[in-house]
Amino acid sequence: MVDIACDVLPPLHRALTVAIDGGRAVLEVLHHLDPHQVRAIALARTAGLRRGTPVFDSGAPLRVPVSAECLGRLLDAFGQPLDAGPPLRLDGFRNLLAPPPALADTLPSSGILETGIKVIDLLCPFIRGGKTGLFGGAGVGKTVLIMEFMQAVASLHGGVSVFAGVGERIREGHELWHEMRDNGALAHAVLVFGQMDESPGVRFRVGLTALTYAEYLRDTLGREVLFLMDNVFRFVQAGSEVSGLLGRMPATVGYQPTLPSEVAELEDRIVSSRTGNITSVQAVYVPADDMTDPAVGAILAHLDTRVILSRAQAAKGIYPAVDPLGSGSNLIDRHFLGDRHYSVAQDVREHLARYRELEDIITMLGIEELSEADRLVVQRARRLQRYLTQPFHAMTEQNAARGVSVPLVRTLADCEAILRGDHDALPEEHFYMRGTLEVSP
Repeated sequence: MVDIACDVLPPLHRALTVAIDGGRAVLEVLHHLDPHQVRAIALARTAGLRRGTPVFDSGAPLRVPVSAECLGRLLDAFGQPLDAGPPLRLDGFRNLLAPPPALADTLPSSGILETGIKVIDLLCPFIRGGKTGLFGGAGVGKTVLIMEFMQAVASLHGGVSVFAGVGERIREGHELWHEMRDNGALAHAVLVFGQMDESPGVRFRVGLTALTYAEYLRDTLGREVLFLMDNVFRFVQAGSEVSGLLGRMPATVGYQPTLPSEVAELEDRIVSSRTGNITSVQAVYVPADDMTDPAVGAILAHLDTRVILSRAQAAKGIYPAVDPLGSGSNLIDRHFLGDRHYSVAQDVREHLARYRELEDIITMLGIEELSEADRLVVQRARRLQRYLTQPFHAMTEQNAARGVSVPLVRTLADCEAILRGDHDALPEEHFYMRGTLEVSP
């Protein structure tokens, strides 16, 4: 934090600049201390800053340069290139802090945004213009799933992606950049990073920077936009650090008292307008696996769909490692999905739930001890479990199998056939890591 003496108080959220060791640092006004002093958060390192250094008013709030050339680029929280490429050709500026569109200009959820990923489209479908939370720890395939979402939006819907790396490790960001460049997804994406070693002010604002680019692509270019954020919990942590530095009294479990409003400030801008849609996928870290944590609760209140990535699924070789019973959507409704999709999804859940109930009995006594009806349910549930795996385009170079994308109509038809018993004679291996059942293994 930097305290600044001034003759005229700049308004809150005004961007100020100060010279530090031959460079320029940006400060954001967050608090008026008295009629002649303000307290600002530094959005850069403060090493070398001295008493008496002159501070200049930029005359504007925090803003970033926007350009149609932002696609395919890796940017920082100020819209400056991190990929050693040329600066963006300026089409204008957009403020980081902006109100959401007027209610009359927003559109409700207009249906399912198909991803081509069988388990997602069937059991926890993405809502066009909605918000999805991706809950998962390290090593369960979260980044691969995010890259596959980007690929799907570009290939199936002709859309673009904006990725916000909030507090990402430099290694993770570097790997994501190279993998996306190698598989061709980078040309339809914008990557915005506020890295783990940067100040809390940068980590607190980088999500808004990425969202500003998503709004620009939606409003100016009229594109279908997929907004991905990894990790929303780090955004909350950065806000907690800023709140502590401002001297605010902490609230529940030590979080900032402004937690709900800060999360809402970000989430309420992720909406669809008459010019285009923004569909959001947000990775959420759950501290100590406690879903009642105040930060998780504040984020969950804004989400339409929850995708739970399970380490137990990954240990069985089930990829994507989505927990089919823990995941779900607020819009799993017969009137929204249609009778066919709703009925198939419920039947698949019932079979998988019954299989999970019987797993301990099968382990101790063997499947032969089950009734004929339960044996049939278990056999079909195991086939469904393996059918809901598939190879990804993002991992084609690492796997022998090429990535596949499966239309929802085909997924429903295949699941109906398995539930009817049409494929009871086929071995379980026939269903593992493939696309549709029409294609020979």
